[in-house]
Amino acid sequence: MSAAPRLKTYLDLVKFEHTVFALPFAYAGMLLASMQSNGTGWPGWHTLLWVTLAMAAARTAAMGANRVIDRYIDAGNPRTAQREVPAGKVSPAQAWVLVGVSLTVMALAAAQLNPLCLALMPLAVVFLIGYPYTKRFTWLCHAWLGITDGAAAAGGWIAVTGEFAPGAWVLWAVVIFWMIGLDVIYATMDHDFDLKNGIKSIPVRFGIARALRIAAASHTLTFALLVLVGIVTGASVWYYLAALAMGGILLYEHRIVNPQDLTRANVAFFDANMWLALTMLAGVVVDVAWRTLT
Repeated sequence: MSAAPRLKTYLDLVKFEHTVFALPFAYAGMLLASMQSNGTGWPGWHTLLWVTLAMAAARTAAMGANRVIDRYIDAGNPRTAQREVPAGKVSPAQAWVLVGVSLTVMALAAAQLNPLCLALMPLAVVFLIGYPYTKRFTWLCHAWLGITDGAAAAGGWIAVTGEFAPGAWVLWAVVIFWMIGLDVIYATMDHDFDLKNGIKSIPVRFGIARALRIAAASHTLTFALLVLVGIVTGASVWYYLAALAMGGILLYEHRIVNPQDLTRANVAFFDANMWLALTMLAGVVVDVAWRTLT
């Protein structure tokens, strides 16, 4: 296989387009931390570069590990049987090499940022690699994923300041509950397969109808936490307008999915949440630019 198709295969393997979920929150954390620490909202090209590499590498490692660890589960599920590892397009050994390279890049990026980022990396690796195993043991696997992805937002903050702060914790909480809700919606698509094969999830544990109510409650808390981010960071009206738009996106997401019709669950999972993440970043960019100029 030539270089271009091989690259596309690896990008498909790790669902590279889903990087748009966590990376905007990492940037948001970085910009808000910079605004609080130096009043300009601009962290510098050095920080921007290494945060981007760290987050992209972390997500690639997590997805690569997920695909190879879950290859036998994916092979038995009609929805996932054609994924790259079970379909034989990428061997398990190749996937693990990708994971190893990604973790190496992540460590290099963390070292370029500050000592706390590097010190936290082993814990981050445990969460990144551990997620695929959680669904074998607990229906709280969605929370594990939320904590893992939420670390991106807190990591963006820590990359600038080298320490935790209230804003970092609240941003982390935003992503935790956002991810819980969207992952529960995603898991409804595999409810029947998971139930038959002993895979743990909130839809399996509580049924689809109650799972969707849990997801809605999680996203209601997400919106409240988005407002709290603005309060904690002293945001301008521009941020709150973006938060209101994100609340509308979350409402739309739950309007198009119901227990009797899950045909748009993938739209709710990917499209709606892609726009939510980009709205978050746009709101923070305008907010810090406005406050920097005024």
